[in-house]
Amino acid sequence: MVNRKTINASILSRMFLAGAKNLEAKKEWINELNVFPVPDGDTGTNMTLTIMSAASEVSGLENPDMESLAKAISSGSLRGARGNSGVILSQLLRGFTRGVRKYEELDAPAIAAAMERGVETAYKAVMKPKEGTILTVAKEAALKAVEIAEEMEDLEEFFHEVFAHAEVTLSKTPDMLPVLKEAGVVDSGGQGLLEVLRGAIDGFLGKEVDYSQFEKSAAPVVTKISPQAEADIKFGYCTEFIIMLEKEFPEEEEHSFKEFLMSLGDSIVLVADDEIVKVHVHTNHPGEAIERALTYGSLSRMKIDNMREEHQEKLIKDAEKLAKEQAEAEEKAAAEPPKEAGFISVSAGDGLTDIFKDLGVDYLIEGGQTMNPSTEDMLNAIEKVNAKTIYIFPNNKNIILAANQARDLTEDKEIIVVPTKTVPQGVSALISFVPEKNGEENLEAMTEAISRVKTGQVTYAVRDTRIDDKEIHEGDIMGIGDHGMLAVGKEREEVAKETVAAMMDEDAEIISIYYGADTAEEDAEALAEVLEAAYPDCEVEVNRGGQPIYYYIISVE
Repeated sequence: MVNRKTINASILSRMFLAGAKNLEAKKEWINELNVFPVPDGDTGTNMTLTIMSAASEVSGLENPDMESLAKAISSGSLRGARGNSGVILSQLLRGFTRGVRKYEELDAPAIAAAMERGVETAYKAVMKPKEGTILTVAKEAALKAVEIAEEMEDLEEFFHEVFAHAEVTLSKTPDMLPVLKEAGVVDSGGQGLLEVLRGAIDGFLGKEVDYSQFEKSAAPVVTKISPQAEADIKFGYCTEFIIMLEKEFPEEEEHSFKEFLMSLGDSIVLVADDEIVKVHVHTNHPGEAIERALTYGSLSRMKIDNMREEHQEKLIKDAEKLAKEQAEAEEKAAAEPPKEAGFISVSAGDGLTDIFKDLGVDYLIEGGQTMNPSTEDMLNAIEKVNAKTIYIFPNNKNIILAANQARDLTEDKEIIVVPTKTVPQGVSALISFVPEKNGEENLEAMTEAISRVKTGQVTYAVRDTRIDDKEIHEGDIMGIGDHGMLAVGKEREEVAKETVAAMMDEDAEIISIYYGADTAEEDAEALAEVLEAAYPDCEVEVNRGGQPIYYYIISVE
């Protein structure tokens, strides 16, 4: 039986990696605890990516002391932090490591004090802390740790008591947040923290954990080939051969063979004379063309090329060339004097990216509801924008904390995080920018513009639940507003209309529709016509957003 009064850096490192491993194993289950039954619940993913960033740093240490371990955990988690839950986790770890870095050995009182410091740090990072969340679970765990630390020297007993209290606290989160109770779930961030603690205790007890996934290695360069580019090549194999005729090949047989080749593919060339037939076809089944040809004679000069592979190679070369050109352009821009103002925006679709580029955004970060960018993504973007003042538009409430964290880590530029929670808010804020105003004045004007924008997002439900007194079943279409569920139904256009109706007021002037990757343009145009008829005093705009998951993002302002 383990009976230790203190832990050193080596044991704490093992505990941390075991906590990370356990969280990673449970991430999908944690994702499913999302209050809204949307197909993008990502608390588990965000927390896992955050802690894995730190785990990678920790696994690279040889014989760490407490100082180097604390630095690796803090730096890795801060830079890798994604989403609100990930940022809060990184702040808990940051405060905890500040509390332990000067020690060689940690006893229960030292651990309790560090937990308390972690909670204080995390609460300060959140503008309006809510109880019933990961913060509450962390706070109660720290309070319990402080309460029992002096009297409980045995760390195994100490850890189990703290964990048990955290578990009870998590079970009470639905009573603290009505939205959790109605959805029938505990707080997902709190559950994530509990899994870190559970794994850490396993690490302390010496249970076997595979740490190989944390080993640092150079990240491979991956060039993404778009599904559209792949789809453009309908038939993948360029097939050529010559048939050395061994029997007669009359004109009707020539037509029959040609029709057969047409059933297999396209780009057909068939030239025949008395002794040979030259054949060329693009097909997905070269073997079938060859089998049929062998019925006429032997084959010569056979050649089969994989056109998709060749196309990929060309696309990769084009991408590498573009990357080189971009790097040269960035290098050239960096050498120039910085401009007064620059803009960074998060975008979740190619159509939205084009809109933001047209509005003068210097750097687009791919991400959004389905994949929250990390603090490091933000820092990399900041580095690439050569401007004295840089405005960041997160366009998602779950990205604002990571942007704030990047701002706090930047020293050589003024960073202004505009608290945009939706894409339409980001568009409106950008339009309201005035070059003659300073950063503070522009932030005030942009915040005012944001306050006039209402946003509804239309997607589908991935499970049965109940929210805002609305019964929701798996597969239902939902219209989600800024503060809750606006509409539920079976048809996306009907739900879109109800969502707009719920957002309308007498001051409304513009309705903007951004249709997603899974919505046809004609459907969006048809919806626009219905809205124009229903609200003749409003201007209705249709824009291609190209966003995944959400059929429509609609704003009323």
